[in-house]
Amino acid sequence: MTTTDTHAPPVPGHELMARLGATMADRFRLVVLAWIAVVVALGAAAPSVFSSLAGAGWQANGSESVQVRELAQEQFGGTGSDAIQVVVHSPTRTVDDPEMAAAIAGVTDVLNADDRISEVVPPRPGMTISPDGHTAIVLGGAGADPNAMVTAAGDLADPLAAVAGEGIEIHPTGASALWSDFNAANHDAMIKAEMLSWPVTLAIMVLAFGSLVAAGLPLLLTMAGLIASAGALVLLNELTPISVWAMNFAMMFALALGIDYALFLVVRFRDALRGGASARLAVAQTMATAGKAVLLSGLTVLVSLSAVLLVPAPAVRTMAVGIMLAVLFVLAATLTLLPAVLGRLGGKINAGSLPYAKRQEHRSPLFARWGGVVHRRPWPLALGALAVLALLSIPVFGLKVAMPSIQVVPEDAAVRQGYEIVQEQMGAGVPGTLQIVADARDADEVARAAAATDGVAMVSPAVYSSGDSGLVLVQAVPDVDPSDPALADTLDRLRSDLPASALVGGAPAENLDLQQALNDYLPIVMAVILVLGFLLLLVALRAPLVALLGTVVSLLSTGAAFGVAALIFQDGHGAALLGFEPQGFLDGWGPVFFFAMIFAIAMDYTVFLLSTVKEHYERTGDAAAAQVEGMAHSGRVIFAAAAVMVGVFFSFALAQPLPPKEMGIILGVAVLLDAAAIRLVLLPALLRITGQAAWWSPAWLRRLLPEISFSH
Repeated sequence: MTTTDTHAPPVPGHELMARLGATMADRFRLVVLAWIAVVVALGAAAPSVFSSLAGAGWQANGSESVQVRELAQEQFGGTGSDAIQVVVHSPTRTVDDPEMAAAIAGVTDVLNADDRISEVVPPRPGMTISPDGHTAIVLGGAGADPNAMVTAAGDLADPLAAVAGEGIEIHPTGASALWSDFNAANHDAMIKAEMLSWPVTLAIMVLAFGSLVAAGLPLLLTMAGLIASAGALVLLNELTPISVWAMNFAMMFALALGIDYALFLVVRFRDALRGGASARLAVAQTMATAGKAVLLSGLTVLVSLSAVLLVPAPAVRTMAVGIMLAVLFVLAATLTLLPAVLGRLGGKINAGSLPYAKRQEHRSPLFARWGGVVHRRPWPLALGALAVLALLSIPVFGLKVAMPSIQVVPEDAAVRQGYEIVQEQMGAGVPGTLQIVADARDADEVARAAAATDGVAMVSPAVYSSGDSGLVLVQAVPDVDPSDPALADTLDRLRSDLPASALVGGAPAENLDLQQALNDYLPIVMAVILVLGFLLLLVALRAPLVALLGTVVSLLSTGAAFGVAALIFQDGHGAALLGFEPQGFLDGWGPVFFFAMIFAIAMDYTVFLLSTVKEHYERTGDAAAAQVEGMAHSGRVIFAAAAVMVGVFFSFALAQPLPPKEMGIILGVAVLLDAAAIRLVLLPALLRITGQAAWWSPAWLRRLLPEISFSH
């Protein structure tokens, strides 16, 4: 039955997911109209998502460096780390020449005309004028929050460039300009990668489904989920700043995961139709089996990402929020809109089928034979997979992490050109100047202690606060580049040697404080993800050993993916081929965030495989046969889903900026290894080795856990 008949006969049994599927199929028009309303309402805000979302937020809330930035804005005219520094440079003229003086005056006028600039500090000899006089820095104090200053840096780029005359260069630089150029470069790269990934994805989908209609459905559903989540992020941004990176990650992750979910349901639906079920009953059967697995997978993804919310960094938290929102909308579309459309299409789901697809069955003979090979030779295959994963994981023990350096923006970016001019003219450490706020009574002691600190090249004269706060601001210029690991030791020495009233901040200190927070929270996030992932599998599968195996093996693909990342992005193997300059470390937010994402994907495949195996085990009670049949019925879906994900993720490896390249390669390698080495080799082999014990559960635990069945 494919119409909206409200008097349709009940589906067999009273299983919640089956009833949900049948209800969606019965109410096709209502479900479609509801989704059109949601997409139109939220989609109205979606076009402004990249211009509306926040550009900053890369900080450790409550850290000493953030306190310094806030005090600098309140008491020292906004001359903190988020101030806009404008470099005026001429190889042939000095600041005393009329042309340079006019350029500096023009920059001052542009800055003064923007109400986000609190006050303009002119170039000062000995501090912001180079020794040869060819370079000067005009400082535009931050008169707004850090996110608004990132936007201001982007808005002021063209007006400032227009001031430059013949032989005079003008480049905005500093943390706000860096994040502005960084976000713009990454946004462009993400859009290009998305445009490339769509046709690749569609081609893989047509091959996997063998039908144009079946292949197109997941893409349409994913688009609906993405548009809705983009609009929701814009609305949420009105309540609290959401990083623009939230949408970047959401676009990529939702596309890959949404297609996975739809693939699993559509394949199961077509199998039910081949078995003689009506469209309505086929939807009910699909939701009772594959739909339940998709729901569990979605919950696992949400649980994994929710652990990232523990990290006290706004950008990191909101990236997780963005993905979670996208997953929620895609999951909702998969469990409501897709069943409704499938119920209406019925046999038309196979329209436009390729010749080979008409012979396709849900049970793959190829993967059935492979399941038999695993059944006969579990030990060699398990040990071989473990050896490969362990070998790839070895570089993890030498992995270095740090916040992104100036190398993450293109060489022609204004912020990088200004940065390099300042270093060449004034010293390597000037772009990473540290700021010290202290009690005015300690001004002399702060200046003496800072100047005597190893790693400090120069200390500026003290600047007293404009109000009655009794505070003083002293700037200390390090003798190394801001990305040099030695700067961390300099910061530690300053914080230990300065008077108790002194707080040390500045842009490099904010990066180091954030990196420390990420390092501190990494084991907590990992532990929360592992425990919650295990508990979800335990509830779903009602078997402690299987739940433990499914959780532990997911760590292996994570370790191997980060091992490959260390070889590529830290050591530079393949850097020339991939077109990037290695920084000598992995971006600092990678371990926390990518661990959650990789584990979520790994558990996604774990759920697909184990739920199918459990379904056959519930029918037969034969663990060995269930292992083979589970692979026969899920192997092709896992293989196709992994191919889609790898295609999506690796398309980001072609991006010029480093962060999306890191993301694409790390996630792509993780999916490739997880599907090929773990879900199709190691985990089935472990199921064969453990046999009936894998599905054993003590009576007291069965009484505690809810009854969840994957058979229909």
